[in-house]
Amino acid sequence: MTGISRSASREGQSFVANGLEQAILRVGDGAFSDALMTYLQRLAGVDHCMVFAFANDRNAECLLTAGDIAIGEDLGSAYAGHFHANDPNKEIIFQRASESNAVLMPFVARRMYRSDYRKLFFDDSGIVDKFATALWHDGMCIYANFYRLASTGRYSERQVATLHRTGPSIVAAITRHCQLLSGLRKPEEADASRLLKQAFVAAPLDALTARERDVCLGILRGLSSEAIAGELAISVNSVLTYRRRAYQRLDITSQNELFSLVMARLAMGGVSNPSWPTRIRDLN
Repeated sequence: MTGISRSASREGQSFVANGLEQAILRVGDGAFSDALMTYLQRLAGVDHCMVFAFANDRNAECLLTAGDIAIGEDLGSAYAGHFHANDPNKEIIFQRASESNAVLMPFVARRMYRSDYRKLFFDDSGIVDKFATALWHDGMCIYANFYRLASTGRYSERQVATLHRTGPSIVAAITRHCQLLSGLRKPEEADASRLLKQAFVAAPLDALTARERDVCLGILRGLSSEAIAGELAISVNSVLTYRRRAYQRLDITSQNELFSLVMARLAMGGVSNPSWPTRIRDLN
């Protein structure tokens, strides 16, 4: 290795470390996703990031979607809903469930995906390349995917090598972020949230998208718009947008109407009420 290449390598390693530190400083708060994307874009030109959680091989949850894909929220919901069952990486993820180190996924050619998967996650979204890594922690797998769009082009060999080198640290930071956010909820709040979710499996509440449901759950728990945004790692404006769309779908205009609708659904299901929030704050 020449003196010039050694210098370039040192500069690159310094830049990677400093950039990751900025994201780590925001672990556990609502600014993490923006800091993470800033780092990933500078690191390897990543256009979009989606993070999922597996507790078992049957269920998935979208924890984070951020970047330039316009239908990112819909992709996250679709993957968590049923497309995760057709992900070629899933077999590798659960083969390594007993390991504590990050798993770097091999490149999977598009032909290995089902046609409906390819259409939604590649053709409709404009994705042309993906780098993925996963980490098992406390019985939960955090599965991070970093995408490139057609407007940017595929990853270069150097970018792939950089992601291979930094992937374990990145997914560890993401895992810690998700762990801290879930740990912020008090046990009684978690119990109430589980009960509230039961109302969203029947009409008309089942017509909401996953993100609209999450925002409504935050409203029902008495959270402010800022608190909901921080918990879901989205902007306050996005919270207001999802609230408006949810109310339109449900043909209601106020939080009191939402509360009454949910209570009616729970009553019809024969579920007793927990300790409900005594005050529902207005979303400003």
